[in-house]
Amino acid sequence: MRILAIETATPSSSVALGTGHELAALAVQVDRRGHVGFLGAALEFCFARAGWEPAGLDAVVVDVGPGLFTGIRAGIATAQGIAAAVGVPVVAVNSLDALALRAATGRRRIWPVVDARRGQVAVASYRPVPGGVAREDPPELVDLAELRARIDADPGDALVVGDWQALGDAPFRGMHRIRTGWPRYPSAEILLEIADMHLQRDAAPDAGLVRPLYLREPDAAINWSEFRHQGAWAGEADAR
Repeated sequence: MRILAIETATPSSSVALGTGHELAALAVQVDRRGHVGFLGAALEFCFARAGWEPAGLDAVVVDVGPGLFTGIRAGIATAQGIAAAVGVPVVAVNSLDALALRAATGRRRIWPVVDARRGQVAVASYRPVPGGVAREDPPELVDLAELRARIDADPGDALVVGDWQALGDAPFRGMHRIRTGWPRYPSAEILLEIADMHLQRDAAPDAGLVRPLYLREPDAAINWSEFRHQGAWAGEADAR
């Protein structure tokens, strides 16, 4: 089964082509603002490298967040456009699921985090199970104090992966049961594996039903709301 994977939910954008367990091509770029410009060139490179044509795809997989608003929108729009053009399903993957599945641990509870800015991260907890991981709670936004409290409330050892560096120099100082590790960002390569598992269970939704996983409103929406409240729009000023 030939799958295209698109990862643009974090500063590390990536595109991959593969068959679930065999990687045919991969392109990666780390740039918080460069998702849109990266996608076109990365897709062209990967199809040329693999020797594939879009018409030969069986599915598209995309990271729907949590993560960067612009990156998530760009990835979903691209995935839906390609899937609609060639008539294949879209598999939606959670950023935290992708991080947890790639984390290297055999016994520690896994706490993947995605930087949500404003001093917050998106987080959920996972336990290792044979062949993968199992998420135990839905993703939510927390600050450093809340994250420490949640991890400290669990009696077992913990592994924190993802962009934990966004929390500061020593976010878990003095918490000896906690280890920090990698990956820092989700990758299109791991999305291929997740998509393969979903497709084997026939669990891919209709491409048009794929939605971004936002845990709060975009900053831009909040700012526009404030401008409207203050009567700062030119149209309102002219009407007076």
